[in-house]
Amino acid sequence: MLANYGYKDGSGEYFITIDTEKCNGCGACIEPCPEHCFQIGSDENDPLRDEPVAAVVPGQRQKLKYLCMPCKPAGRAVNKLPCEEACTPGAISHSWYHVLQR
Repeated sequence: MLANYGYKDGSGEYFITIDTEKCNGCGACIEPCPEHCFQIGSDENDPLRDEPVAAVVPGQRQKLKYLCMPCKPAGRAVNKLPCEEACTPGAISHSWYHVLQR
């Protein structure tokens, strides 16, 4: 399942998506995030899941446009963000990052 954390406003869509099918709850995304946006715990979208999964900290979800800005690629660069690089299963993506690739 794709879990989208973030918001949409007049300037765009700012979501971090975590593919819970791929996420193994390893926590590798936590350390490279300078804004401490990630947590590991139970899956709020799937209460029957026993394994831990990554999620965006509830208090950070409405601030992602600003919190992720220092890591966001400049211009049309296609470099992955630090949290995406650290996620070896490839479970993390950012909505505005992919818009930049077009």
